[in-house]
Amino acid sequence: MICTFLDSWDLTHYFEKPTCESSLRATVFVTYTSNSSPGLASEWIRADMESTLHRQLKTLYAPSADETEVVVDGYRIDAIADGRLIEIQAASLSSLAPKVKILLKSHSLTVVKPLAAKKYIIKRKTPDGKILSKRYSPKKESLLHLFDELVHFKDIFPHENLIIEILLTEQVEHRVPKKKSRRWRKDYRVIDRELTEIQHRVSVASPVDLLGLLPELPEEPFTTKEIAGCCSVPRWLAQKMAYCLRKAGSVEVTGKKGNAIEYCYTPGTLDKVA
Repeated sequence: MICTFLDSWDLTHYFEKPTCESSLRATVFVTYTSNSSPGLASEWIRADMESTLHRQLKTLYAPSADETEVVVDGYRIDAIADGRLIEIQAASLSSLAPKVKILLKSHSLTVVKPLAAKKYIIKRKTPDGKILSKRYSPKKESLLHLFDELVHFKDIFPHENLIIEILLTEQVEHRVPKKKSRRWRKDYRVIDRELTEIQHRVSVASPVDLLGLLPELPEEPFTTKEIAGCCSVPRWLAQKMAYCLRKAGSVEVTGKKGNAIEYCYTPGTLDKVA
């Protein structure tokens, strides 16, 4: 089982002189894929808005600056460490899935997913202007929020060349107001995110590791209602958890209880969970 926990990473050296980026740096990268690969375009353009958080994590993972922003098989890779490709994805995993699927054919890859266990929000009138408010966000992400994104990797995970590394972090998020064009849209935009601490790090590489993320395992047979109760999560997240666990091979469908699908653990899987 590859699942490991670290109390924290020492980031003191990184924050001796804290700085705040007033805006995100926009860069356009043009990369090329092999013409011999069917279905792939010969030119691929990617617009990347790099945050301070993303840049800090690249520095932590890469042994040197020369091993960041490296082009491999026509794709820009965030970092390379000991021959392993490192992709840091604070945004949705959906946009990363096609790239990962191709790279895994010939490379070992770690996808780093930072989650905000604690977030301090600073709202300014303009990117460099007066601070309007400071507060902690009531939203706190846990390891289980990986499942909210893992649905986009349903046809990728597990893979012998893939490790997903979850970082529970403390972050500072910088916002500025924006004109609200739709009633249901947010009235602010995020201009930067900064990393202040890494609380825990967990590596997931197998169906057993994925099941090990659950703080408590429901008794068999179980439905998403039991998953939600044991893990103290809303039903919608429990449904995504069940879907990801089934697709990964951690659990299997055994029947129905009314309109609810019942699950059991895949034979032999439960015995390996620490």
